[in-house]
Amino acid sequence: MKTIGEAAAELGVESHVLRHWEHIGALAIRRDGNGYRVYDDNALEQARTVLKLRRVGLSLPEITAAMSPKKSAAQRVVREKIAALESEVLHRQQAITFLQHTVECRHRYLDDCPDCATFVREA
Repeated sequence: MKTIGEAAAELGVESHVLRHWEHIGALAIRRDGNGYRVYDDNALEQARTVLKLRRVGLSLPEITAAMSPKKSAAQRVVREKIAALESEVLHRQQAITFLQHTVECRHRYLDDCPDCATFVREA
């Protein structure tokens, strides 16, 4: 069993972050007889899950939904995030392709290049 300060130090976050996660429903933390938060192994694992989901791009509302007891609700949120990330990857790949062309383009001005004009129209 750990205090909030010990748990925060182990997780590499500030105590107020854990309080916030609890407040919005992303963490369920037990209290002792004096009302202090008690972080057992289960609570620490739940907090690590929140951290990992934050690192892969989920917002706190998405995390709360993804940690729903209903598997179908959790899967829906994760599938939506996957689709959003795939779309972002596609847009970034298109940006890289365009920028690589502009670096290698033989034209002085991008609007003189028919290939650059094609890229611009596709956006």
